[in-house]
Amino acid sequence: MISVPVVIDFEASGFGRGSYPIEVGFSHRHGEGWCTLIRPEDDWEHWDERAVGAHRIQREMLIARGRAVNQVADQLNQLLGGQTVYTDGWAHDYVWLARLFDAAQRSPQFRLADLREIISPRQEAVWHATKIQVEDDLNLTRHRASNDARILQLTWLRTYDASKILH
Repeated sequence: MISVPVVIDFEASGFGRGSYPIEVGFSHRHGEGWCTLIRPEDDWEHWDERAVGAHRIQREMLIARGRAVNQVADQLNQLLGGQTVYTDGWAHDYVWLARLFDAAQRSPQFRLADLREIISPRQEAVWHATKIQVEDDLNLTRHRASNDARILQLTWLRTYDASKILH
Protein backbone atom coordinates (compact mmCIF):
# COMPACT_ATOMS: atom_id res chain seq x y z
CA MET A 1 0.00 0.00 0.00
CA ILE A 2 1.30 3.45 -0.93
CA SER A 3 1.98 5.95 1.84
CA VAL A 4 1.34 9.43 0.46
CA PRO A 5 3.91 11.91 1.75
CA VAL A 6 2.90 15.03 3.61
CA VAL A 7 4.47 17.97 1.76
CA ILE A 8 5.18 21.39 3.27
CA ASP A 9 6.23 24.66 1.67
CA PHE A 10 7.32 28.05 2.96
CA GLU A 11 7.10 31.43 1.32
CA ALA A 12 9.65 33.92 2.55
CA SER A 13 10.60 37.58 2.60
CA GLY A 14 13.40 36.81 0.15
CA PHE A 15 16.25 34.38 -0.31
CA GLY A 16 19.12 36.34 1.16
CA ARG A 17 20.64 36.47 4.59
CA GLY A 18 18.08 37.68 7.09
CA SER A 19 15.06 36.38 5.18
CA TYR A 20 12.25 34.92 7.22
CA PRO A 21 9.09 32.88 6.69
CA ILE A 22 5.96 34.82 5.78
CA GLU A 23 3.66 31.90 4.96
CA VAL A 24 3.63 28.17 5.58
CA GLY A 25 1.34 25.58 4.10
CA PHE A 26 1.15 21.86 3.63
CA SER A 27 -0.82 19.17 1.88
CA HIS A 28 -1.73 16.25 4.14
CA ARG A 29 -1.93 12.58 3.12
CA HIS A 30 -5.44 12.84 1.66
CA GLY A 31 -4.80 16.15 -0.07
CA GLU A 32 -6.37 18.38 2.55
CA GLY A 33 -4.43 21.61 2.73
CA TRP A 34 -3.54 24.01 5.52
CA CYS A 35 -1.97 27.43 5.15
CA THR A 36 -1.37 30.55 7.21
CA LEU A 37 0.38 33.88 6.98
CA ILE A 38 3.08 34.57 9.57
CA ARG A 39 3.30 37.95 11.28
CA PRO A 40 6.93 39.15 11.21
CA GLU A 41 8.78 39.51 14.48
CA ASP A 42 10.00 43.02 15.30
CA ASP A 43 13.59 42.16 14.33
CA TRP A 44 12.58 40.47 11.06
CA GLU A 45 13.32 43.41 8.78
CA HIS A 46 14.62 41.88 5.53
CA TRP A 47 12.20 42.49 2.68
CA ASP A 48 12.81 41.76 -0.99
CA GLU A 49 10.34 43.31 -3.42
CA ARG A 50 11.07 40.48 -5.88
CA ALA A 51 9.54 38.09 -3.35
CA VAL A 52 6.40 40.24 -3.33
CA GLY A 53 6.29 39.88 -7.10
CA ALA A 54 6.28 36.09 -6.76
CA HIS A 55 3.75 35.62 -3.95
CA ARG A 56 1.89 38.96 -4.01
CA ILE A 57 1.88 39.31 -0.23
CA GLN A 58 2.69 42.76 1.10
CA ARG A 59 4.47 43.17 4.44
CA GLU A 60 1.54 45.30 5.66
CA MET A 61 -0.80 42.35 5.02
CA LEU A 62 1.44 40.10 7.14
CA ILE A 63 1.38 42.57 10.01
CA ALA A 64 -2.40 42.95 9.81
CA ARG A 65 -3.45 39.36 9.07
CA GLY A 66 -0.50 37.14 9.96
CA ARG A 67 -0.56 34.86 12.96
CA ALA A 68 2.01 35.10 15.75
CA VAL A 69 4.99 32.75 15.47
CA ASN A 70 4.04 30.85 18.63
CA GLN A 71 0.53 30.20 17.27
CA VAL A 72 1.91 28.97 13.95
CA ALA A 73 4.51 26.73 15.61
CA ASP A 74 1.93 25.26 17.98
CA GLN A 75 -0.50 24.60 15.13
CA LEU A 76 2.18 22.92 13.02
CA ASN A 77 3.16 20.70 15.94
CA GLN A 78 -0.45 19.81 16.60
CA LEU A 79 -1.18 18.94 12.97
CA LEU A 80 2.15 17.34 12.00
CA GLY A 81 3.55 16.00 15.28
CA GLY A 82 5.37 12.68 14.98
CA GLN A 83 5.40 12.70 11.17
CA THR A 84 8.07 13.10 8.53
CA VAL A 85 7.16 16.05 6.33
CA TYR A 86 8.81 16.57 2.94
CA THR A 87 9.92 19.67 1.06
CA ASP A 88 11.52 20.27 -2.31
CA GLY A 89 13.51 23.23 -0.99
CA TRP A 90 15.06 21.62 2.04
CA ALA A 91 18.02 24.01 2.38
CA HIS A 92 15.80 27.12 2.42
CA ASP A 93 12.79 25.60 4.18
CA TYR A 94 14.94 24.16 6.98
CA VAL A 95 16.32 27.64 7.71
CA TRP A 96 12.84 29.22 7.66
CA LEU A 97 11.38 26.46 9.84
CA ALA A 98 14.21 26.95 12.33
CA ARG A 99 13.73 30.71 12.28
CA LEU A 100 10.00 30.31 12.97
CA PHE A 101 10.44 27.82 15.81
CA ASP A 102 13.38 29.72 17.34
CA ALA A 103 11.31 32.91 17.44
CA ALA A 104 8.43 30.96 19.02
CA GLN A 105 10.82 29.36 21.53
CA ARG A 106 9.54 25.94 20.49
CA SER A 107 10.94 22.81 18.87
CA PRO A 108 9.33 21.12 15.88
CA GLN A 109 7.64 17.86 16.84
CA PHE A 110 7.97 16.59 13.27
CA ARG A 111 10.90 15.82 10.99
CA LEU A 112 11.55 17.95 7.91
CA ALA A 113 13.06 15.87 5.10
CA ASP A 114 14.15 16.43 1.52
CA LEU A 115 11.60 15.17 -0.99
CA ARG A 116 14.50 13.71 -2.97
CA GLU A 117 14.80 11.04 -0.26
CA ILE A 118 11.62 9.41 -1.59
CA ILE A 119 11.95 10.07 -5.33
CA SER A 120 13.21 7.13 -7.35
CA PRO A 121 15.40 7.56 -10.44
CA ARG A 122 12.38 6.67 -12.58
CA GLN A 123 10.28 9.33 -10.87
CA GLU A 124 13.07 11.86 -11.30
CA ALA A 125 13.19 11.15 -15.05
CA VAL A 126 9.57 12.28 -15.53
CA TRP A 127 9.33 14.76 -12.64
CA HIS A 128 9.61 18.07 -14.49
CA ALA A 129 7.15 17.22 -17.27
CA THR A 130 4.70 15.76 -14.77
CA LYS A 131 4.91 18.81 -12.51
CA ILE A 132 4.10 21.09 -15.44
CA GLN A 133 1.09 18.91 -16.26
CA VAL A 134 -0.10 18.99 -12.62
CA GLU A 135 0.20 22.79 -12.59
CA ASP A 136 -1.81 22.98 -15.82
CA ASP A 137 -4.45 20.57 -14.49
CA LEU A 138 -4.89 22.45 -11.22
CA ASN A 139 -4.91 25.85 -12.94
CA LEU A 140 -4.15 27.66 -9.69
CA THR A 141 -4.13 31.43 -9.97
CA ARG A 142 -2.43 32.22 -6.65
CA HIS A 143 1.14 31.33 -5.70
CA ARG A 144 0.58 30.11 -2.13
CA ALA A 145 2.48 27.72 0.11
CA SER A 146 -0.33 25.16 0.36
CA ASN A 147 -0.84 25.23 -3.42
CA ASP A 148 2.86 24.63 -4.00
CA ALA A 149 2.79 21.74 -1.50
CA ARG A 150 -0.21 20.19 -3.26
CA ILE A 151 1.49 20.46 -6.65
CA LEU A 152 4.55 18.64 -5.30
CA GLN A 153 2.44 15.98 -3.61
CA LEU A 154 0.40 15.30 -6.76
CA THR A 155 3.57 15.24 -8.86
CA TRP A 156 5.00 12.64 -6.50
CA LEU A 157 1.82 10.57 -6.74
CA ARG A 158 1.65 10.72 -10.53
CA THR A 159 5.32 9.90 -10.97
CA TYR A 160 5.05 7.11 -8.40
CA ASP A 161 2.33 5.52 -10.49
CA ALA A 162 4.37 6.09 -13.63
CA SER A 163 7.45 4.49 -12.05
CA LYS A 164 5.43 1.32 -11.35
CA ILE A 165 4.22 1.18 -14.97
CA LEU A 166 7.71 1.71 -16.46
CA HIS A 167 9.16 -1.56 -15.06
